[in-house]
Amino acid sequence: MSVLDRLRLDGKVALVTGGGTGLGQAMALAMADAGADIAVSGRRLDPLQETKQLVEGKGRRCFIVQADATSTEDVKRMIAETIAALGHIDVLVNNAGGGGAGRGKTMIELTDEDWHAGIDGNLTSTFVCSREITPHYLERGGGCVINITSGWGYRGGRNNFMYSIAKGGVIQLTKTYAMTYAREGIRATCIAPGAIPHFVEPGPPSARSDAQTAGRLGVTYEIGPLAVFLASDAASYMSGETVLIDGGAIAAGVLPAGLVPSAEG
Repeated sequence: MSVLDRLRLDGKVALVTGGGTGLGQAMALAMADAGADIAVSGRRLDPLQETKQLVEGKGRRCFIVQADATSTEDVKRMIAETIAALGHIDVLVNNAGGGGAGRGKTMIELTDEDWHAGIDGNLTSTFVCSREITPHYLERGGGCVINITSGWGYRGGRNNFMYSIAKGGVIQLTKTYAMTYAREGIRATCIAPGAIPHFVEPGPPSARSDAQTAGRLGVTYEIGPLAVFLASDAASYMSGETVLIDGGAIAAGVLPAGLVPSAEG
């Protein structure tokens, strides 16, 4: 089997939370290009329908389900309905999240509501989805989880407590999950995007892009090939790792390399 053959996802089903816009949509479309059928979830129906149309335009099946990734009841339903519609799940991409809760507040200004909104939206959601997919993976003899963290999870940020803490927790959750289930054929990896606004094409120069190590911001489609690789048999011996895709920002030590996105999932 050639290297390119090992990167194919033919016969696989990928479930992408927060798959209606931005990075989630980009990963869904890339995996569809590689041959996978796709399920996308989120709280808003219109963006999910757009992704469905784009995936089906590539000749792949796409199932959409409205669900809140922080809700155990919703996640159980999301997984059950996806399996009923598409037969099984091979890849779970935990992309749902957002960075707005409590941002800009000092610690003493933060409320309990701020804390739970930020932690639940970015860390609890990843935990719940990973927990609920595990019985299906154990029954099938394996599966793949791809978590999405951020450069903020490496460094933290001034008055950006919950997002930084939650994204750091996602990195550790990935490691713990990976080592726990490695002998069960389940792999878990993590992607840490840097500053990648929701550009379909490269954006115009700006003060923010000039400040980046690469001299530009990322583009959403650049995350797709990495997601395909991590989901594929080409990454069969890769688990527990976090891969930075930030144009060298963390390595350069200049920026936190994170974009705090609006909540989609």
